[in-house]
Amino acid sequence: MPGELVSLVGPSGCGKSTLLKILAGLHAHDGGEVRIGSASHPFDPARDVGMVFQAPLLLKWRRILANVMLPAEILGLPAAESRERARHLLDMVGLAGNEDKYPYELSGGMQQRAAIARALVHDPKLVLMDEPFGALDALTREKMNLELLRIWKEAGKTIVFVTHGISEAVFLGTRVIVLTAGPARMADNFEVDLPHPRTLDMKTNERFGEYTRRVYRLLGME
Repeated sequence: MPGELVSLVGPSGCGKSTLLKILAGLHAHDGGEVRIGSASHPFDPARDVGMVFQAPLLLKWRRILANVMLPAEILGLPAAESRERARHLLDMVGLAGNEDKYPYELSGGMQQRAAIARALVHDPKLVLMDEPFGALDALTREKMNLELLRIWKEAGKTIVFVTHGISEAVFLGTRVIVLTAGPARMADNFEVDLPHPRTLDMKTNERFGEYTRRVYRLLGME
């Protein structure tokens, strides 16, 4: 559904990243069909998808503002409007004042925030996130989870978030899709009925525990 944050969780090698690449139009699929949008609202992956990878992949020779503007430049969007939007997004992700810095001057978490801003600069309909916080330390990862929920609410985008972390999947998702070991099949697809805004103390909630145990059982880990 539009506006959801869908967590996609499953063991290593089951095809989570491949599924994202198919959604982004970067990888052919052998069978079935992918339907995003409708006849009246056609979907163009090159224009309508924003991608956040495991590493920020910022260009080290470009300043942060220029890095964020890169998708807009590739798509040939108006420069002045794109620059204004990039500045707004950097403010939204908590990086105002860092526009003229180079990537090496920012921490890992700050670089990933810049990557999120870059994924949003061309105003995509769908944002795909492939384990974007996997390389961060545990404390920074918790903070980035909270930041992502804030950014998601403010930006109003549909997000598909791939993770190995069962707790992370439940904490972030309005919906969790569970994939089994490869060849992957969808073992479950359930809504997460937890209130927003979400807080870290929700992880001690019994309802949260029920959801995580549900995923553990599906993956044969309980």
